[in-house]
Formats: sequence, C-alpha cells, structure tokens
Amino acid sequence: MSIFGKIMSAIFGTKADAAPADGGTAAGSGGSAAAPAATVDVAPILDAAVKAKGEKLAWRTSIVDLMKALDIDSSFTARKELAKELGYTGDSNDSASMNIWLHKQVMTKLAANGGKLPPDLKD
Repeated sequence: MSIFGKIMSAIFGTKADAAPADGGTAAGSGGSAAAPAATVDVAPILDAAVKAKGEKLAWRTSIVDLMKALDIDSSFTARKELAKELGYTGDSNDSASMNIWLHKQVMTKLAANGGKLPPDLKD
C-alpha cells in the first residue's frame, strides 16, 4: 500500500480501502451504513490520534507530526517516497521545502477524497 494510501486508511477507516479514490461507488457486501462518498471530519480524528499518542504533535502544520500521529513511518526516506507518490518536482533533499509542500498536498488530497478540513487548513 502506498504511503498516502496508509494515511487515507488511517483517517477514513476501512472504507478508504474499498472506495475508489475517484469518488465512484464500490460494490460492497453491506455492513457499513456510510456511503463511500461520505464526508469525514479530519480534525477530530487526528486530534484523537495525537491525544492517544500522549505527545505534543502539531499535525496541522507538520507532515512529520501528522504521520507520527497515525503511526506511519515519518522518516526522511518515507517522506521522500510520499513526495514521489504525490508528484513533487522540487529538490527532495531540501527537507523543509518538501515537508511544507507535502503537508499542503496531503491536506488537498484528503479534502478531494471526502475529508472535511478546518478552515485554516484549506487553501
């Protein structure tokens, strides 16, 4: 599974695995009352993940902290892989610029896939 796929699954739950990213409908065997295109409020999920970690993690501004909150490898190597997945064209050795871009892209992609973001995270 891709790193972004892991982020999606951690936030959207198992329906992210079953629902096509293009918003189409997936044929399912039932069990879940939520439609695949249902909006998911991202902030409470990430806030709860941070609280469960018991650390001060600034997921709203840091891709590293967001990944840590979701128990996803946040190493430089993993972030370079995520950048490659999401089409980063800048210098992947400039970790500060790449991290800022990654965070913005992840927020944009979450919103595009049914994630409801707080107003301060919308661009």
